[in-house]
Amino acid sequence: MAAKMLRFVSVAQGTPEKRPADARRHDFGEIYAEYRPEKAAEQAARCSQCGVPFCQIHCPLSNNIPDWLMLTAAGRLEEAYEVSSATNNMPEVCGRICPQDRLCEGNCVIESAGHGTVTIGAIEKFVTDTAWEQGWVKPIRPALERAQSVGIIGAGPGGLAAAEQLRRKGYRVHVYDRYDRVGGLLIYGIPNFKLEKPIVERRAKWLAEGGIVFHLNTEVGRDVTLAELRRRHDAVLIATGVYKARDMQAPGSGLAGIVQAMTYLTASNRKGLGDKVPEFDSGKLNAEGKNVVVIGGGDTAMDCVRTAVRQGAKSVKCLYRRDRENMPGSMREVKHAEEEGVEFIWLSAPEGFDGKGKVSTAIAHRMRLGARDATGRGAPVKVENSAFRMPADLVIKALGFDPEPLPVLFKAPELAVTDWGTVKVDHRTLMSNLDGVFAAGDIVRGASLVVWAIRDGRDAAASIDRYIQRKAAEHPAPVAAAAAE
Repeated sequence: MAAKMLRFVSVAQGTPEKRPADARRHDFGEIYAEYRPEKAAEQAARCSQCGVPFCQIHCPLSNNIPDWLMLTAAGRLEEAYEVSSATNNMPEVCGRICPQDRLCEGNCVIESAGHGTVTIGAIEKFVTDTAWEQGWVKPIRPALERAQSVGIIGAGPGGLAAAEQLRRKGYRVHVYDRYDRVGGLLIYGIPNFKLEKPIVERRAKWLAEGGIVFHLNTEVGRDVTLAELRRRHDAVLIATGVYKARDMQAPGSGLAGIVQAMTYLTASNRKGLGDKVPEFDSGKLNAEGKNVVVIGGGDTAMDCVRTAVRQGAKSVKCLYRRDRENMPGSMREVKHAEEEGVEFIWLSAPEGFDGKGKVSTAIAHRMRLGARDATGRGAPVKVENSAFRMPADLVIKALGFDPEPLPVLFKAPELAVTDWGTVKVDHRTLMSNLDGVFAAGDIVRGASLVVWAIRDGRDAAASIDRYIQRKAAEHPAPVAAAAAE
């Protein structure tokens, strides 16, 4: 073990400098500065190099975190990047948006001992950003070019992770996406203050330079059918994610000014990318000068409230039916939002909306937590005669996402789905009921984290490789007869 490690007793936890709330609430820039190299090395040296690394165990990708922390502490950053990227296809993304407080950092041994967790996410971000700046991130150059091809539906994190893994094995990889940019929710769902778009665009360009072909503005079922993709490729991976917004039924929910979270976030992100967004320019999807109410307690709700602040909202309130300790979103995101002026109204749920053609008032009631439900959290129960009202010019529903009806969209009624609408797969192979058609990510597990989508994409790529190689062994290509002497 390097002599520089185990410094958590003598060196206090130190995160990168965070921009003051009064400054950052007026723009969409990332809120944390970059580590200086000596500071990153110092913080990495706080790692205790556990015999059983709980940070690694609780990482969906099983990243070799203690190893690249030790290399960072020793100043061996290129090697640290090689170790980090060996298990993670997008370490610069995960370092920014993973809820480390619930995963690696939340399970750090020295955090449990009261010394403050190692700042794993910030160090991961520093190491990978340095690798890009120094030119250590080289385009994919497979040792062997294979004749077989794979079609991937969806250019989000799961699809991109699978594409990279398959391309490294030499397959011809084609990615089909209905949107006009590569990245899925990384581009259109996550705001710049968490993930600036050039980070995603750089990764997309790098994948294209490695030989991956992107077919954008291509919707399966409209421009090409699933059956056609099956004929075109040796295997197909469905990695569409889940985009169908969950809704609520309440009096007045059809009023103008009540919108879905993804509609709102996509408009904001497109505006930031320089696109023409008529609904934003008209004020429909712009929070400027408005009393904003966001319904929900997940990370998408946090993205909405913090976006509304930056757009110049008059007030921003977040209604969540449980308490702070039982909300599903990252506690760090809640803290950031509170610093920026968001008001959280815990244990509250909407019951209706008022307005003359357009929403002007949200009506909610108080909740209490009853017996624990299937999630292990207290089930929210309405408190009778507890209704209250609040001004609301823009209401954003961030209630989660469900799968779209893929058999209908893909014109593939033969594709089997579960009762929840997710693609039904053999979980050992990730293959659907259709031979050679695999599925991974949120479209299998339901709405989840980017890091889980990357893990699922990697697993699917390995399974697809085994499938294609088995098929090749069963049906070898004919060898041409030698020419007569």
